[in-house]
Amino acid sequence: MDYLFCLLIILVILLMLFYMTKMPNKSYRGAFAPLSPQESQIKTELEQHIFQLAHTIGPRHLEKPHALEKAATYIKTQLQAYGHTVLIHDYVLENITCENIIVEIKGNEKPEDIIILGAHYDSVMPDCPGANDNGSGVAALLILARLFSQKTFPKTVRFAFFVNEEPPFFYTKKMGSYIYAKSLKQKKERVKAMISVETIGYYSEEKNSQVYPFPFGLFYPNQGNFVGFVGNLSSRKLLIKAISIFRQCTAFPSEGGALPRWIPGVGWSDQLSFWRMGYPAMMITDTAPFRYPYYHTNEDTADKINYIYTARVVQGIQRMVEELAK
Repeated sequence: MDYLFCLLIILVILLMLFYMTKMPNKSYRGAFAPLSPQESQIKTELEQHIFQLAHTIGPRHLEKPHALEKAATYIKTQLQAYGHTVLIHDYVLENITCENIIVEIKGNEKPEDIIILGAHYDSVMPDCPGANDNGSGVAALLILARLFSQKTFPKTVRFAFFVNEEPPFFYTKKMGSYIYAKSLKQKKERVKAMISVETIGYYSEEKNSQVYPFPFGLFYPNQGNFVGFVGNLSSRKLLIKAISIFRQCTAFPSEGGALPRWIPGVGWSDQLSFWRMGYPAMMITDTAPFRYPYYHTNEDTADKINYIYTARVVQGIQRMVEELAK
């Protein structure tokens, strides 16, 4: 009886792992075509934005409030140059006014249904340049905001550049994304999807360059050459739809999982704030510390980014969002 019970437990665990890790369609495998003209333009813009954030401005957080303000000003200036109306959702923390930066493309059929693309623009204290974490995510959102500036969709598409994601505010109610998500919940806004673009710039073709919390290394590749789609169990439907679209339209490796939020890494960005408000949300990431050796160090610099791979990812996110917003 004990033997059968153990087998049953093992079977249940395997079925749960299969449910969490099985994704539709297949991850791309094979050689890459040369970058398209649009991807080449995206690559150039990634280089410009990331260098500006990580090196011209540098470490940006509440211990360096002038740099944080410069980063916010840079983001707002770029968005306005693309023709967007910039909205500021601010709050005071440690006697400093902190800004979440918002632009919106109002839907033309179902404007009450909202797709949010988010990225945090602060870097970790004290001296991390934050090129990948999260200059890469901010750069991606700026580029997508430009690409979408002359478009409309059935649903509303909203870009949110969040402040204070990094420690000591992470996992607290002082995160910019938590303050913002709470305000949406209070206003009963219908967020159909929140996509956190977090640390997407580092890739490696080396074997064993990718690690995972146990036992997920049994289900995923050991090469860190893919982009990850990560959601909690409640957001599985969104995650499956998003990665399915990405795989259909993007010749770039991708892996996904709808996992319990207590697993290390699953809730490590602004999607966590939206889960806390009951909204479906997911993260797109290069998996950060599970791959990136310069994570949260002063060596997180612009030269570490694989701009060619990241350009392909941004192009794929563009196509994915266009489908989700229908």
